[in-house]
Amino acid sequence: MKTKKPAPKSTQTNVTMTQGQTFPLKIKRLGINGEGVGYFKKQVVFVKGALPGEEVVAEVTNVKHKFAEAKIKKIRIKSPHRIAPPCPIYEQCGGCQLQHLQYEQQLDHKRDIVIQSLERHTKLNVEKLDIRPTIGMDDPWHYRNKSQFQVGKQKEKIIAGLYGENSHKLINISECLVQHRSTTEVTNTVKQILQDFNVSVYNEKGGKGIVRTIMTRVGFSSGEIQVVLITAQEKLPKKQMIVEEIHKRLPQVKSILQNINGQKTSLIFGEETIHLSGEQVIQETLGDVQFELSARAFFQLNPVQTVKLYDEVKKAAALTGKEKVVDAYCGVGTIGLWLAEGAGEVRGMDTIPDSIEDAKKNAKKHGYTNMQYVTGKAEKWLPKWVKEGWKPDTIIVDPPRTGCDEKFLQTVLDVQPKRFVYVSCNPSTLAKDIQFMSKKYKVEYLQPVDMFPHTAHVECVSQLILKEGN
Repeated sequence: MKTKKPAPKSTQTNVTMTQGQTFPLKIKRLGINGEGVGYFKKQVVFVKGALPGEEVVAEVTNVKHKFAEAKIKKIRIKSPHRIAPPCPIYEQCGGCQLQHLQYEQQLDHKRDIVIQSLERHTKLNVEKLDIRPTIGMDDPWHYRNKSQFQVGKQKEKIIAGLYGENSHKLINISECLVQHRSTTEVTNTVKQILQDFNVSVYNEKGGKGIVRTIMTRVGFSSGEIQVVLITAQEKLPKKQMIVEEIHKRLPQVKSILQNINGQKTSLIFGEETIHLSGEQVIQETLGDVQFELSARAFFQLNPVQTVKLYDEVKKAAALTGKEKVVDAYCGVGTIGLWLAEGAGEVRGMDTIPDSIEDAKKNAKKHGYTNMQYVTGKAEKWLPKWVKEGWKPDTIIVDPPRTGCDEKFLQTVLDVQPKRFVYVSCNPSTLAKDIQFMSKKYKVEYLQPVDMFPHTAHVECVSQLILKEGN
């Protein structure tokens, strides 16, 4: 889901732009969605594909109340950091936004995106904050361990891929430079199997058909692969034949499941998952920690960078072996397991029961007896634990893009752990939540991490310390 483009505080709205209007524009920086940002008579203009330092002729495509969107009609002065994007469908797909920018420059601009968000959404003196250089990848390609490709038809041919940016046109993706090669190979083969068996595919407009999505996940360390067919109904004709053919053509697939989602929704998964063949889970290893991953369990999409990210969480937590730690929004317990050896006790919670079951299994498998996982919201469990006499010293949080629930943040302010470590995938909601926490917490530092090279996304680990006197 894209973050809404807000105008900077200084923007004036007394200039009228019209669709189709063209004008020269100097690009000042990158916006939060990877677009070039310039100003036309003090009004902000977002230009897709433009880079900082470039001078372009922009053509207005959309006019909003506080900003306008435009496309490049001509580049008058080109950035020295502009490169030809290696992906042949880069312009159509929209999954990546920065392939046309040298990788080292991507890292610099991602740090700047964090700074922009703090300037826009907080009252902090951003210039005095310790905002560290973005941690990048040695090899920023083929890093994604999971693909979720929508299924459709192009004439009589079954295709699978992503919807084009701002459209409902399905772009067939048979090769992807940011996906692990195994996920691409498996998805292409499953797509062909569905074609061979003439399986009905879901039509979004009519709401008819069966197979909606092919989800493929690979364990980077184990090589094990999981395939989930998301269907609009439980009945899948030729189900057993499809399963047998997947095993025959793809012996590396260890887990085959079906998930049923009959709703008209943009959500990929429904509530019911059926085990079809092989294992219920696949294995993955990060550092010295092993994980079991079920179909719906959340797990970081870039295992290589996840090790770097969690090492930064460990640094920010600065555990001595005695602390009581809460791992909020814990998923399958990845962060808690990363910290368990240095903690006195770890308690985690998540609203997805499957994730909690996986977290419990993962903790038991590693022999940890100082870990406890419960289903539910942190704002329910934290006050209960404090009332029972268990007060956390450190709270780690890794929320979805929408950020933390305000009730949760208020609960943290009430509980007052000495240290609050915030892992964020959305600088805008991070900044808003930091502003809320600044009543009682000081931002010690922020460490951006590039989890998704060639996209505008940036992850950030923030260390907040309880102010003296609280």
